[in-house]
Amino acid sequence: MKRKHRRMLLVGALVLGLGSATILVFQAFRSTGELFVVPSKIAAEAPKGDRVFRLGGMVEAGSLKHLQEGSRPAVRFRVSDGVASVDVTYVGILPDLFREGQGVVTMGKLQPDGSFAAQEVLAKHDENYMPGDMADELKKTGWKPENGAPPPAALWNAAQKNAALSSTKVGG
Repeated sequence: MKRKHRRMLLVGALVLGLGSATILVFQAFRSTGELFVVPSKIAAEAPKGDRVFRLGGMVEAGSLKHLQEGSRPAVRFRVSDGVASVDVTYVGILPDLFREGQGVVTMGKLQPDGSFAAQEVLAKHDENYMPGDMADELKKTGWKPENGAPPPAALWNAAQKNAALSSTKVGG
């Protein structure tokens, strides 16, 4: 084989290797591109397959139930974004900052029954933490961050209905 042919073969192999690496990097970014998914997005279009993703929202007040799975502590709670809710099951010890009515991001998989099996539960240091998409949804109901904490999750749907009714009323 001539020197020119070897060089062309080497350049071709390098281009093929670089192209393959680029494709793999873009696929990895695409699968982890979202910081988290909110419950209303899951209700509209559930993630496909056995994909691990982050679910973010507010822990609904009154939904936290402590259980025991074997010798390990377990919990069930609902995560809501004000539009939809998802049941979450987590086996393990919750972070100290985990509370009902506060923001949470969980990582895990969606189960066939529509519930979410969390492998990890993340709580933020700031008690005012709220995922951006959820804050946007609550602002549509009339909540303003400068007025303090958001209304309890149980009132979100009612607040949205009231906001929709008041915007459709004709003056008189």
